[in-house]
Amino acid sequence: MLQGHTLDLSESGVAAMLKMEVPLGELVELEFELPYGKVHTHATARQRSAFRYGFQFVWDQASEAVKTTCRQLEREQALFGA
Repeated sequence: MLQGHTLDLSESGVAAMLKMEVPLGELVELEFELPYGKVHTHATARQRSAFRYGFQFVWDQASEAVKTTCRQLEREQALFGA
C-alpha cells in the first residue's frame, strides 16, 4: 500500500504525489475521500513527472462520487471564479 496526496481531480482521473515509484501502465487500486463520499476504484498510471503521477480511472461503482464532486466544483468555480 502506498500513501500519497491528491492534487487534481477530474471525471477521468486524478493526479497524486507519491513517495514510491509506480510503473506507467500499472493498474492500481485507489481509495480516497471526497465531500460526496469515499471512493474505492481502480486506475491506470498514465503519466509521471518526478513524484507526481497521473492516474486514469477504470470506471466502476465509484464514479458517481467523483462525478458529483467534479460537477459541484465546476459550479463553485463558475460562481466564485477560479
